[in-house]
Amino acid sequence: MSSPPKPPSAEPAIRVVTMPRDTNAQGTIFGGFILSLIDQAAYVEALRQSHQRYVTVAVREVEFQQPVFVGDVLSLYASTLRVGTTSIAVRVRVTAARRRAPDTVVPVTEAEVVLVALDDAGRPTPVVPG
Repeated sequence: MSSPPKPPSAEPAIRVVTMPRDTNAQGTIFGGFILSLIDQAAYVEALRQSHQRYVTVAVREVEFQQPVFVGDVLSLYASTLRVGTTSIAVRVRVTAARRRAPDTVVPVTEAEVVLVALDDAGRPTPVVPG
């Protein structure tokens, strides 16, 4: 049985300044670095819904819309789409505030992340609202 999710927070789940160590050979930020942040933001949102142990089982529909540059401030906004019996689906939206124009915020990407709650033995367990 699923329960209704808590409403989305207006605050970002994560906010990060991009650094030179996160760049690829083209001088932009690695897509894998952003994917890692998406995974973390989804986890933060899952914990907001229910304090349990989670693993990511799927990341869906990732499309990079704009490049990210060193010094950009990334904001990752997470909201719960569905709470199932043992899983939580989270939408993560990523925006970049440009270092050279901080009032310019552009959408970078978004993704749906599915996390499964685990018990102490590592088996799927029901998501307990709270």
